[in-house]
Amino acid sequence: MQFSIELFILIVSVLLFFSLLVGKAGHRFGVPTLLIFLLIGVLSGSDGLGLEFNNPHAAQAIGVVALSIILFSGGMDTRMVEIKPIAVQGLILATFGVFLTALITGFFIYWLTNNFFTSVTFTLLESFLLASVMSSTDSASVFSILRSKNVSLKENLRPMIEFESGSNDPMAYMLTIVIIQLIQSPDFDTWSAIWMFLKQLFLGGLGGYFLGKLSVRIINKINLDNDALYSVLLLTIMFFLFGFISFIGGNGYLAVYVGGLFIGNSRFVHKRSSLKFFDGMTWLVQIIMFLTLGLLVNPTELLPIAGVGIVVGLFMIFVSRPVTVHASLLPFKKMSMRARHYVSWVGLRGAVPIIFATYPWISDISQAKMIFNIVFFITIISLLIQGTTVSSMANWLKLSAISPMKRKLEAFDVEIADEIKSYMSEILIKEEYLANGSRLMDLNVPDNTLIVLVKRDELYFVPRGNTELKVGDRILVITDDEAELEVTYKSMKGEMI
Repeated sequence: MQFSIELFILIVSVLLFFSLLVGKAGHRFGVPTLLIFLLIGVLSGSDGLGLEFNNPHAAQAIGVVALSIILFSGGMDTRMVEIKPIAVQGLILATFGVFLTALITGFFIYWLTNNFFTSVTFTLLESFLLASVMSSTDSASVFSILRSKNVSLKENLRPMIEFESGSNDPMAYMLTIVIIQLIQSPDFDTWSAIWMFLKQLFLGGLGGYFLGKLSVRIINKINLDNDALYSVLLLTIMFFLFGFISFIGGNGYLAVYVGGLFIGNSRFVHKRSSLKFFDGMTWLVQIIMFLTLGLLVNPTELLPIAGVGIVVGLFMIFVSRPVTVHASLLPFKKMSMRARHYVSWVGLRGAVPIIFATYPWISDISQAKMIFNIVFFITIISLLIQGTTVSSMANWLKLSAISPMKRKLEAFDVEIADEIKSYMSEILIKEEYLANGSRLMDLNVPDNTLIVLVKRDELYFVPRGNTELKVGDRILVITDDEAELEVTYKSMKGEMI
């Protein structure tokens, strides 16, 4: 079927809009957004609505760009103060943990396919390749569910899992590339593989750090005329980080994550608007990436590998991931056994393994398409079993705590920089709140709390002490202590929006 550019844009816009609506509904039922987007892509493909897409090169290009933006944005959103207490644990899980997962799973796949399945048989290197592709985790869907259900985690688990998932993709990528080299070049010796690994790790980490620091200086000194261009500048820096470090032989994924980490924890002009820009970009590229990967799969091709996919998927969930986590965290005695169990349970396979599965396909590795299909199948299993039980598992292990409800501003489009350490919310005025008088001074407001703005119908104005308030007014409240917002709320017996 031939598509004009107009029809292509129309189809993409409809798929994006439908994905947003279904993804929003999926949050309420605890279904990972990633799974929904993937399934929409599958249903829209050749075995569904008939959209033909069989281009792993295009899918990989989309995946590389999307993953770079996701890792860069994830690094910027990560607070150094939160990851410092768990940095060592996270790094061990992201490096040794990924290697051990690939090793254990690789041996299991080789043993399984050479003894119990005649339709699927892998050599030892092919088994390690499949295991390496699946060795990294994805926490984006996990925390979208936790946040939608207003659940927080005890024992500093949330930053640990986020840090691990943000920093373990480079390790899985390097293992994948090294094993592809070993398969393609029999004379590719072990020392060359070790050197390649160390070079990628060193240049990626060091390059991300120095270029990230340099980028902050550039952003603060360049003085662009149009404020909107600062977000574009930051996007340009991200692409340069990935491209330059990859060009000199380093790991681009590690570079963008480390660069984003140091940029996000530094002060630079228009920081808040830039972070919001990348939040929106992250959601957009995730949707596009998941839809693309879903389109690349033909459901009829998944049936022949279903048996292998189910067994390997369950093995990773219940054996290799728990063994890896407990072995990696063995030196950290203060961490409870319940916390270790939970970290092992949320080791979801997401879009990243599917992207990495396109590398063997493009490299013309034998049985590469079968590897891709198995990875896709295991991702679905992981999301169905682990992704839908993230919240309930936290409750069962008694590691969850209801986080304070975040007060969103609806009538007032105002923000305060993080450095100011002030907090805002808005209150809808009802008739009973004016029982002691309708003037602003008659309201029971704590001393360190100010009412700075009033919205009446479509009119905004700054109030004074003798300003008469009316039912239906919305007032903007600001304080230097977040707890005082609740005090203000209780004092006025108002409805906090």
